[in-house]
Amino acid sequence: MPSVNGAVEGAVEGSVDDIDGLLGTRVSLRYRIGERDGRPLFTDAVGELADGGERDGVATVVVSTRRGPVRVDRAAVVAVRAVPPAPPKRPSWSAVGRLESLCADAWPAQADRQLGSWRLRAAGGFTGRANAALAIGDPGLPITDALDAVRAFTAEHGIAPRVQTPIGGPWSRAVAGHGWVLDSGHEAGAEVAVLVAGLDRLGAASAAEVELAGTATGEWWDATLGGPPTAVQRHVLEPGPGGPRTAFGLARDPGGRPLGVIRAAVVEDHLHLARLAVVPGARRGGVGAALTAAAARWGLEHGARWAVLQVAVHNTGARAFYDRLGATEHHRYHYLVPPTAR
Repeated sequence: MPSVNGAVEGAVEGSVDDIDGLLGTRVSLRYRIGERDGRPLFTDAVGELADGGERDGVATVVVSTRRGPVRVDRAAVVAVRAVPPAPPKRPSWSAVGRLESLCADAWPAQADRQLGSWRLRAAGGFTGRANAALAIGDPGLPITDALDAVRAFTAEHGIAPRVQTPIGGPWSRAVAGHGWVLDSGHEAGAEVAVLVAGLDRLGAASAAEVELAGTATGEWWDATLGGPPTAVQRHVLEPGPGGPRTAFGLARDPGGRPLGVIRAAVVEDHLHLARLAVVPGARRGGVGAALTAAAARWGLEHGARWAVLQVAVHNTGARAFYDRLGATEHHRYHYLVPPTAR
């Protein structure tokens, strides 16, 4: 319920004459709700303001609060104040864990072993995501024993011990509490932003033509890796039967030369986007948007509703690009390593 006789800190004072000018914005609206002992009572409603039309012949407005719409007679309004946008609501840790699991399924490691709710992964050192233990949920062991299991698994597969875990979450605190530290030497970036977007919006970004195929061509591999893939690289990027449904996008110039590539993989209701790359001479020309839009439309056709992608926090150019397309940050994760591994 709105707070009786309340006030909004930092609100901009206004009068009832400002109502029409503030329609469509977030406001704090004060209005009369009755009397007590001969004194008027007021309350506030905070949310987006809209014209409510007439109800029983009385003009009204509607404030869409977090608890639902509040309809107010215009004659009862005594003040209206513009207020800043509400801070974004942080997703639950269960939602973060689910999205991390979907991303792991979309980027399958060559070896993937369950440790309770953790996943021990190895792929010959190809990408941090496929060569880190995904720490979400309960490993089914005391943390000390779970981290020993991570070390044993990585030694078995010839890779360095590393844990991938959402920043600020209980799993990150548990691992850091046992002395593991940020992998500051991780070349691709030790801190990563996980972005999400509606596919309808991404799919409308460009109408340019892009080739999409269910298998990666030699040209796609050349543009992505600089040559043919190793067995490990092929397993991660083109997993085949049992892996996610995957598409490989390729954009060309009028002469047929490749301009850019993208990889898309559908896991449940999400489309995982990765390996977007545009040749230097074609950047800022709409090629990246065209590739993303084509992948988004393909994802919609195959049952996905949302896009998810992972971008290193330091990659400001990529983050700005996806921001322009309408992607927003869902959460961040980081890589933690034993102190001696830095």
